[in-house]
Amino acid sequence: MADGPMGVVDQAKKVAGDPVPLSHTALNIASGTVGSFKPFSRICQHVCGFHFYAHDMKRGVEAHHYCSHQSEEVRQCVIYDSGAADARLIGIEYIISSKLFEGLPAEEKKLWHSHKFEVASGMLYAPEIPTLVEDLEMQKLTDTYGKTFHTWQVDRGDTIPLGPPQLMMAFTGDGQIDQKLVDDRDEREGKNTAELAEHRKKLTYPDTTNPEADSWVEKGIAWQTEMKQTSLKK
Repeated sequence: MADGPMGVVDQAKKVAGDPVPLSHTALNIASGTVGSFKPFSRICQHVCGFHFYAHDMKRGVEAHHYCSHQSEEVRQCVIYDSGAADARLIGIEYIISSKLFEGLPAEEKKLWHSHKFEVASGMLYAPEIPTLVEDLEMQKLTDTYGKTFHTWQVDRGDTIPLGPPQLMMAFTGDGQIDQKLVDDRDEREGKNTAELAEHRKKLTYPDTTNPEADSWVEKGIAWQTEMKQTSLKK
C-alpha cells in the first residue's frame, strides 16, 4: 500500500485507527444476533468486476458488488474492495434495464456505463455459484446500465475515505484494463478470465449499446464530481 494523503502509514494497515477491542467485538456479535438488518437480508447477488475512475482509465479498481433487486429492472449494490470479512465499503452502484436507461434525460445518461463488454469479456463474474446459475445472472446483466460512485480511493492507499465521491466507469474493449489487475484476481480467486470469455460466447448480447452511455468512448469526455462553496439556503 502506498503512503496516502493522511501521511506515512503502516504498509500492512488498510484502515486508520486502532484495532477493534474484544469488548466491542463481543458487543457487535450480540447486536448482530438480536438486531434487525432488513435491507441487508435482501442482498441476493455477489458479482465481482472492475471499475475505473471516469477521468483516469489507468486507475482500475477491483469491485465486489453485493446487490438486491428493488424491481425486475432496478438493482442496488453496495461495493467492497474484496469478498473478505474485513472488506472495506468503497462505493455504490445502481443497475437499471436498457428500457429505463432509454427514458433518462440526456444529461443523466452521461453518468452511466454499459455492462455488455464486462460480461462478454469474463471480467464480471459471480463467485461461488454454479456455472448454470451464473450464466442466467450474466445473461440478465448483458443489457443493463450502471451508475457508480466510489467513496473510498483505496487504490491510492487512503486509510479512510477522503474527498468527494468519484464517478466510475466500466471497461468496454480489449486492452483497456491493466492485465495485472485481472491476473492478480484470477490467481487469488481461482478464476480464468480468458476461459470465461470463451464460455460466455454462448450468451445472447444486445446488438449495440446506447452511445449516450460510456460517454468517454467516442467523445473522450470525462464527467466527475467536484466540491465548490455555495451559499446556505435558509
